[in-house]
Amino acid sequence: MSKVTGPLIEVLGALRSAVADLDVVGLAPDDMAELTDVLASIRRVAEAGFAPVAGEISRQSRRELGKDSYSRKRGFTSPAALISAATGSSTADAARMMKVGEATAPRRNLVGEELPAKHPHVAQAVKAGVLSVTAAEGIVSLLDRVAIRAGDAACEEMEAILAARAPGLTSDELRRMLLDAEARLDPDGKEPREHERRDRRMLAFRTERDGSVSLTGRFDPETAAPIVTAIDGIVTRIMRRNEHQDDPAKKDGRTRMQMQADILADLARHALGCRAVPTRPITTMVVRMDYDTFRAALDENAEAAGAAGTARIDGIEQPITARAVRRMAVDAQIIPCVLGGNSEVLDLGREERLFTKKQKLALAERDGGCAFCGAPPGHTIVHHIDWWSRGGRTDLDNGILLCVACHHRIHDDGWEIRIDGVGRNAVPWFIPPPWLDHTRTPRRGGPTRYRLVA
Repeated sequence: MSKVTGPLIEVLGALRSAVADLDVVGLAPDDMAELTDVLASIRRVAEAGFAPVAGEISRQSRRELGKDSYSRKRGFTSPAALISAATGSSTADAARMMKVGEATAPRRNLVGEELPAKHPHVAQAVKAGVLSVTAAEGIVSLLDRVAIRAGDAACEEMEAILAARAPGLTSDELRRMLLDAEARLDPDGKEPREHERRDRRMLAFRTERDGSVSLTGRFDPETAAPIVTAIDGIVTRIMRRNEHQDDPAKKDGRTRMQMQADILADLARHALGCRAVPTRPITTMVVRMDYDTFRAALDENAEAAGAAGTARIDGIEQPITARAVRRMAVDAQIIPCVLGGNSEVLDLGREERLFTKKQKLALAERDGGCAFCGAPPGHTIVHHIDWWSRGGRTDLDNGILLCVACHHRIHDDGWEIRIDGVGRNAVPWFIPPPWLDHTRTPRRGGPTRYRLVA
């Protein structure tokens, strides 16, 4: 037992004993939450310890060492294969671990002086056990990709923000935040990337051995938007009809994926028998942008239209350029949602007795979809924070977007909701009932969990 491994082996023995004695059957909600947090922290701490080891294995196994490579001496073709065998993970996970280890390890200059890690903020968060290796690798990959165009100062500032904001995010939320960060760090690269994504668009058909046909597709955001909007709108209508159907025999029993397949076939059949493109869709595309982007989109000058800001399409995560907005704006089935300088939604009515479509569009700019679980705006309804039956008003200050499932959960389980601030950057907070969390610690909702400061 070496001085390096001795203390860890003692900790490992204690951990094994504690895990063997765990009895999780029937745990109270508070105890379950605490146990989940503790075990997740242990995993992150273990990853933090293994990341520099993986980085050193990679360094001692670099290709130029040939037969003296550490991994080859151990009988493996690559360091990723060695780590994969040791951890039981995939080689992709092993490569991710090596990348984080190399990016967060201390460095030395030519005269032997120790230098900070290449990504010090990520290194600190990983070492503290608050940032997972998966999240760290996503941040590191982004920063390395844009470093030359964005510059060291901007990348370091963004690294500090991302390392602080990433802990606690789901993989989907982290991806959205990284997309936003890349658009901010590399605005000049938005349009070339848009062209690259468009050039890679494709749709392929393949007949499988059992006779079924597989469709494989890839679409740029502009091409995907009408496809996603049309299919998602019909699926949402079916699921809402199911929600209000009391007779189980009359409910649509298809899964969401089965519905999507059938809807695509229905749209194709309609096109085969239709001489004109339909002009009355059941749903519309919503493109959200700030006022500067809106003005750039109206500018006929190509350079100006590609230079200012980004916009987002409901249901599509990847931001688009003002030039793409201008191309899409010729379609009358698109609703532009324009924001003023104070992040308030412009030109959307607020005077209706019931929540209107315009009010929902305004709330979607703040909530991004279901403020509780993140479902797309098309899957949501507007919930009265102060219930209508208890005298609550039907206005934007008293509205929040929730999907049907979360709407029921909020009502049935006794959650409370509060909104801090106004406009797009207001923060929804969900306060759990005492039986679920005796501390009633508020949980941040909406896209402010992952949205970078405007």
